[in-house]
Amino acid sequence: MESNKILSVESRAPALEVRDWVRGEALASFQPGKLYILEFCGTTCDGCDRAMLNLIELQESYKDSGVEVVAVAAHERAASAEEVRSKLEAWLAKFPELNFPFGLDDTGAMDTLWMEPSSSIVIPRVFVIDRDGSLAFIGHPRDLHEVLPKILDGTWRTSARAKATESERIAGDEPKARKHALLQPIRGKLRAACEIGDWKTALAAVEEGIALDPDNYNLRATQVDLLLDKICDMETGLAVLWQFVREAIDRGGAHWLVTAMMQIFHPVVGCQSLPAAERFAMGKELSEHILALDFAQCNQPASLVFPEVARYYHEIGNKDRAVELIELALKSLDGPDPDMHGLKKDLKPYLLQTLANYKGEEVCYGDVCVVPRTNTSSGATPKAETKNLDERGALE
Repeated sequence: MESNKILSVESRAPALEVRDWVRGEALASFQPGKLYILEFCGTTCDGCDRAMLNLIELQESYKDSGVEVVAVAAHERAASAEEVRSKLEAWLAKFPELNFPFGLDDTGAMDTLWMEPSSSIVIPRVFVIDRDGSLAFIGHPRDLHEVLPKILDGTWRTSARAKATESERIAGDEPKARKHALLQPIRGKLRAACEIGDWKTALAAVEEGIALDPDNYNLRATQVDLLLDKICDMETGLAVLWQFVREAIDRGGAHWLVTAMMQIFHPVVGCQSLPAAERFAMGKELSEHILALDFAQCNQPASLVFPEVARYYHEIGNKDRAVELIELALKSLDGPDPDMHGLKKDLKPYLLQTLANYKGEEVCYGDVCVVPRTNTSSGATPKAETKNLDERGALE
């Protein structure tokens, strides 16, 4: 098995080397005359649930146009091959309407042939293989609704838009891939230390990673978590958290701001032992900057962001503002943003429950009504929100 030195649009599609087909009929190779959508996804990726729903919809819509969807999980980790498959089977059970083959490769072959040569480091990642066996598109599956019809009618690959899209992808992906390669040994040390509870070694690995990649907000969040929740060094951890908050404000990016807010107020990933005065001071500064974001420009759905700020207002006793933000988050689910595909299914029940809890009364949204729960915190969140708002975290 040899990987291509560079894999980009117009390259010949590499081989399919999938160890095990978990769902559907095994696919040995790409057949001439058919158009294939190959997606890398799996259980570790927050965006993969909605990407799977997107693929199911695409396969149904284009099944009579010679389009075949296939997905592969190539980034699953567990103690044994049996555990890997069991974890994947449990995840796939969420998609009873699955209408395409799904493969598992835990040998590294598909990464070596596809992901690495294309400078792809995050999932979900999609490759479109045209009828002549050449790659027509590499990117995020959310773009398929726009691109696929043009590939099918033969106008995409020769267009200026296609060339510009691929150039932009390469310009964005290549530096990330180089940085990812530098951090790979550090991730290994961090993972190994966390598995045995050696928090000081884990912290040293994280700090080594931050020195190499100071723009990695996930590493910064891991540093805060280790100091405050694992090592329990409140003095140092509080100073590092304040530094994280101030840097997030200086940078002004949605991911930095929201990730910092989650370290303070999130019921799962946040540190609940912080002194109240410090928590509220940080929350005040972060909430003001988060609410000032231009959500149309920052590519971050308001439905994920507003609940983080609402927690702060709820904790300081401003119930009306907390309720208002959750209502705005619910309203944003009905917007035209294509990234809402699949997200509403997870977020709507959570937002409704949070709204009922905050108001202390039954609330209805369309034909769905929920009553408040008194035995919950200010929001048990859906799985997609319990990790940082990035497709793959510091350990991936």
